[in-house]
Amino acid sequence: MFSFFKKKPSPDPATETSDASAVARQDAPARKTWLVKLKAGLRKTGTSIATVFTGTRIDEALYEDLEAALLMADSGVKATQYLLDDLKKRVKDSKTSEPAAVKELLVESIASLLQVLEKPLVIGQHKPTVIMVTGVNGAGKTTSIGKLTRHLADQGRSVLLAAADTFRAAAREQLGVWAERSTVEIISQQGGDPAAVSFDAVSAGKARGKDVVLVDTAGRLPTQLHLMEELRKIKRVIQKADATAPHEILLVIDGNTGQNALSQVKAFDDALQLTGLIITKLDGTAKGGVLAAIARERPLPVYFVGVGEKLEDLETFNAREFAQALLS
Repeated sequence: MFSFFKKKPSPDPATETSDASAVARQDAPARKTWLVKLKAGLRKTGTSIATVFTGTRIDEALYEDLEAALLMADSGVKATQYLLDDLKKRVKDSKTSEPAAVKELLVESIASLLQVLEKPLVIGQHKPTVIMVTGVNGAGKTTSIGKLTRHLADQGRSVLLAAADTFRAAAREQLGVWAERSTVEIISQQGGDPAAVSFDAVSAGKARGKDVVLVDTAGRLPTQLHLMEELRKIKRVIQKADATAPHEILLVIDGNTGQNALSQVKAFDDALQLTGLIITKLDGTAKGGVLAAIARERPLPVYFVGVGEKLEDLETFNAREFAQALLS
């Protein structure tokens, strides 16, 4: 089972935070199993990069091949140039002469670059902690909310769901199933105004003393300006219910979308001032280099990474683990 904070019988709502390293130690077997899945999910990207280091010489041709492999992995021009410059410096400083050893130095370089994305999700500084979740259609947004709900409930947190994706009946039904599975309450209104549903949910969360209110919003493309404006409206209306909220605004990204994921991050961040990301579907076809592009160009915390559809396939992000899995 994954968790992102230590389990305590009576958590202090004012100070409780997540601790990824402690969780990794606490649930080592489960974490190990998940890492095997992550390695499998990143194998396509990793194999393409690893073949660069199968030669016998460290020369300009090696770095050119590596540049091409990183760009093909959707690392982006800026992150690729950073990694190449950093790697060359590490090779020089360590006096490395074997290509195979350069691969390990690249792991260190990628881990260092991705470190800026590693940050725990804080739960408990506000009651309720209001988390607004958005993303494009098909990114796995509602499923990620369901998984997050389940794990919050498993940790003893009281959760209220807001089905603010009022235009898609399947979304409300899907969220309702997750609410039933996790035995949590849900605020839903067929065909209602998403902002009104969000307001009602936050108000109810405060009145009922809930720890967390999770707001599911309708999927949309960042080019759909009228729908992006609706997201800003939801945010404003939530603030009317609680002036300090939303405390987290998360964007769910499909890891298969490559450089388009970076465009989504920029567009949604410009519109909403995102506080974190959830990367989903790193399950075999994804190009994991996009996290390097995000780290270099729009470094927002990656709270969770998903490698499949199962409950245990969503885990906290760790920069070193990701770098090692990428080049394992």
